[in-house]
Amino acid sequence: MKAIDNIDLNKFEPADIVAESSERIEKPSLNFWQDAWLRIRKNKGAVFSIFLLAILIIMAFVGPHLSPYAYDKQNISHANLPPKIQGIEKLGIFDGHMKVSGVETDVYKQKNIKEYYWFGTDSLGRDIFSRAWKGTQVSLYIAFLAALIDMVIGVVYGLVSGYYGGNVDNVMQRILEVISGLPQLVIVILMILVLNPGIISITVALTITGWTGMARVVRGQVLKLKSQEYILASRTLGESNGKIMFKHLIPNLSSVIIINTMFTIPNAIFFEAFLSFIGLGLQPPKASLGTLIEDGFTTMQFLPFQLLIPAIIISLLMITFNLIADGLRDAFDPKSRD
Repeated sequence: MKAIDNIDLNKFEPADIVAESSERIEKPSLNFWQDAWLRIRKNKGAVFSIFLLAILIIMAFVGPHLSPYAYDKQNISHANLPPKIQGIEKLGIFDGHMKVSGVETDVYKQKNIKEYYWFGTDSLGRDIFSRAWKGTQVSLYIAFLAALIDMVIGVVYGLVSGYYGGNVDNVMQRILEVISGLPQLVIVILMILVLNPGIISITVALTITGWTGMARVVRGQVLKLKSQEYILASRTLGESNGKIMFKHLIPNLSSVIIINTMFTIPNAIFFEAFLSFIGLGLQPPKASLGTLIEDGFTTMQFLPFQLLIPAIIISLLMITFNLIADGLRDAFDPKSRD
C-alpha cells in the first residue's frame, strides 16, 4: 500500500483519442491480383524468368530481321562456318576459328569470306542466327496455339462436367478416361500422317489429348466451388446456369487455369521439338527448334555449335516457363508451398 501511495497520479492522464486517426487504415487494401503480384515480386527466380522470357520472345520476332541473311537462303560455299561476331572476335571467342583435321584454323580466312555469321552456318550455308530465332518463333507459336486450344476445350469440358454432375458428369468422365487411355504418341503420329507434317497438323495432334489434364483440374475445382454460398445465392436469385458458370465460377478458377496453362506451354514446346527430331515435324526449308536440333545432332561431334545454340534456347524456354509457373502457383495459392 505504501508503494501505491507514493505514485504520482498526475502522470497517469488519459490519452487524447481522435476517432479519425484510430479508424484510419495505414496499409492500403489490395485486391487478389495486386496481392499475387507482390508475392511474385518476392520470387527472384520468377521475376528473372519473366525478363528472360520477354527477351527470348522479342528476339524470336526481331532476331530474323537483325541478320542480313534470310533463314531459308542457301549458300553452299559458306557451309559449316563457325560463329564469328565483329568486335568480339578480338577477345579470342566467336572469331571464326575451329579445328580442321586437328589443327586450329580460321575458316573464314581460309575460304576468303568477309561476311560475319554470328551463330555460324549449317551444312547448306544457311545462317543459324536467323534460323534459330525463326525456329523459336515457330515453336512458340505452336506451343501458345496448342495451349490456348487446350485451355478453351479443357475449361469448358471440366466446367460443364463438374457443374451439372450426376449422369452428365458420369458420361463425360467416361469419355475423358477413354481419350486419356489412348497413347498420345500413337495418336500424334497417325494425325500427322493423315494431315501431312506442318504447323496445323502438329497443333491438332497436340490438342487431341492435351486438354484432358486441364479438364480434370477444372472439374475438381468446380465440384468444390459449386456448393459455396455465393453460388447458392445466385441460384436462389434466379441466375441461369450459364451466367453462374461464366460470371462466378470462371473468375474464381482463373488462377488454376493460368497456372496449368503455363505448365502446358513448355510441354508443348518439348513435344513439338521431339516430333521434329524424329522427322515428323516441320519439313524443310521451314525451321523450328526441333528441326535445328535434329540437323545439329548429325554433326554434333565435329560441329557442336549447330546443336548447342538451339539446345540452349529450348532449355532456357523450358526453364523460364516452369519457373514462372512455379512462381504463379505460389503467388495464387500460398498454401501450396506447405
